[in-house]
Amino acid sequence: MKNNIKYIDKLLVALALILMVSCDTEEFLDRSPREELPGQDVFNNSGSIRTYAWQFYDAFPAYDQRGWYGGTDQVHGSKSTIQLRRGVSNLAMWADNDSDLMMRGGQNTESDWIWNRVDTPNSSYDYSAAYQNIRAINLMLDGLEKSTALQEAELNHWKAVGLFFRAYNHSDLLNRYGDIVYVDELLNDASDELYAARTPRDEVASMILGDLIWARDHVESSFNDHSNAINRDAINAFISRFGLREGTWRKYHGLGEVNKYLEASVAAGEELLPKYQLHPNYDEVFNSEDLSGVNGVILYKRYEEGITVQRTTQETRNGNAGEDLTKKAADLYLMTDGQTRWTSTLFEGDDSFNAETRNRDLRFYYTITPPYIVDLNGGQWNPTANPSDAEFFPLMKSLSDDLHKTLPSDDWRGSLTRAQPNFVLNPLEGWNTTATGYRCWKFYNRLVTGNNNVDINDAPIFRIGEVMVNYAEAMYELGRFNQTVADETINLLRDRGGVAHLAVGAEPSDPTRDSDITPTLWEIRRERAIELMAEGFRFDDIRRWRKGSYLNEQKLGRWIDKTSTNLNTGYFFSSMPIQNGADKGYIAMDGVPPIWPEYYYLQPIPINELILNSNLTQNPGWEQ
Repeated sequence: MKNNIKYIDKLLVALALILMVSCDTEEFLDRSPREELPGQDVFNNSGSIRTYAWQFYDAFPAYDQRGWYGGTDQVHGSKSTIQLRRGVSNLAMWADNDSDLMMRGGQNTESDWIWNRVDTPNSSYDYSAAYQNIRAINLMLDGLEKSTALQEAELNHWKAVGLFFRAYNHSDLLNRYGDIVYVDELLNDASDELYAARTPRDEVASMILGDLIWARDHVESSFNDHSNAINRDAINAFISRFGLREGTWRKYHGLGEVNKYLEASVAAGEELLPKYQLHPNYDEVFNSEDLSGVNGVILYKRYEEGITVQRTTQETRNGNAGEDLTKKAADLYLMTDGQTRWTSTLFEGDDSFNAETRNRDLRFYYTITPPYIVDLNGGQWNPTANPSDAEFFPLMKSLSDDLHKTLPSDDWRGSLTRAQPNFVLNPLEGWNTTATGYRCWKFYNRLVTGNNNVDINDAPIFRIGEVMVNYAEAMYELGRFNQTVADETINLLRDRGGVAHLAVGAEPSDPTRDSDITPTLWEIRRERAIELMAEGFRFDDIRRWRKGSYLNEQKLGRWIDKTSTNLNTGYFFSSMPIQNGADKGYIAMDGVPPIWPEYYYLQPIPINELILNSNLTQNPGWEQ
């Protein structure tokens, strides 16, 4: 059995129920705290502290879908610490549907954020969850402050773990709301902080970074019970992420102290880059049953049958509206010669599924299901009479194996799909469908077949691929990006993808490049988009770059000819909508969105919070 990060989950829940009787209000700071708090003895023993602290890991989104498994991740439910969402979606993979690069693969599935349909909520999981977690963390930190039984190094280690998770939760609130109520102590009935005003972003960000640096410098791995736990490297990985996010938000939203955060991101990256190598197989980073010992994985969440399971893979192998890349996303993937599809002699056009798919970055094949057609007979497949229908079978056999991404694709039951793309309005099968023709199968594997929603592939939480793109971007924003930095980051990612190197100052021409963005920065952001595709970063990237204008673009899919039919298989696309109502052209399931409102860069403070605390103010633009 795998040494699971959640192997004590049942014990932990039981302990949490004994120690902390959860309250019954929906509001974030528990206006009337009534928990039966744990005794001080819990925080005088390293073993019981370790057990208590394991709950904090539940905040990582990983591959979990919020609200799926018995409602255990509800505000003031059975758990004291609960999952934070990536973006504004219950599954990290879905978060990118609110961006320009992905969409839900069905009809009437537009993003409310893109289509300006978000209302100020009465209450908000995103607002309440982080504060619930912070209360559980502050309870431990308060107990540690009173502890007299631990040696200094051990005490500092557990304080470091607590400060890391408190910073992680506060940073989520900061990213969503800007100014927030910052809570750095355990509150009680008389605490003034229950009715505090919002702390300015400058102060909150500085305190978050300070906590992270203290935690990094005092965490001691020898006090963990195994290596897959919060340590110096994991904290540096998050500093790499937070520093870039906060520094660029400040730059593009006109705030000060930009370099303070970018330098922190760079320093963290410089410590990590020499220590980790990229795993040579991109797909195995996301679809391995066991990530222990996999190169480049810094921290991960383990899943195991009968203990802790997830359903991210099944979301790519079922009859639900799937997750698709858009035409814009597909066009970002370079050709193997390092050129764009507009400049490369290897590109043969996009009016053929096969031609568009040839000679691409290997991450293209691991992220988008390659096109094919097969004949099915009694649940078995045979090639058609046309060899081109199986063109990518040998490639995927060389890149993957039958437990992962060989063709043809199937659903969770093992039922085969006759063709990809399997268009949602003209499906050959009712599963593994697509709206754009670029079906996302980044998290597709066959480790579990025959049982639905019990996936066991481990989820990377921090990995060196993200650190590389964080470092490259932060160095550019500091004016220090050069060929050496490119070779240490982007070109290592391209080596793994089988793509020619980026030559700084000789970037390929891209007619879709934002004219506000230099060719070098465009390539850095391209690499980030490709490496992190479908991991839930893009919506926040657009927000921090202040590029809501990207969301004004119509989302398109593959080029198709609605009048064409494969007579042998009945493969046709007659019901798929084409841009501007044409018979031939790019699929257009959605229309042209309205203009992105400036105030959408921050989320609204829930109405109930404003009612309960008259010192709170609403984010501009969201006032009723």
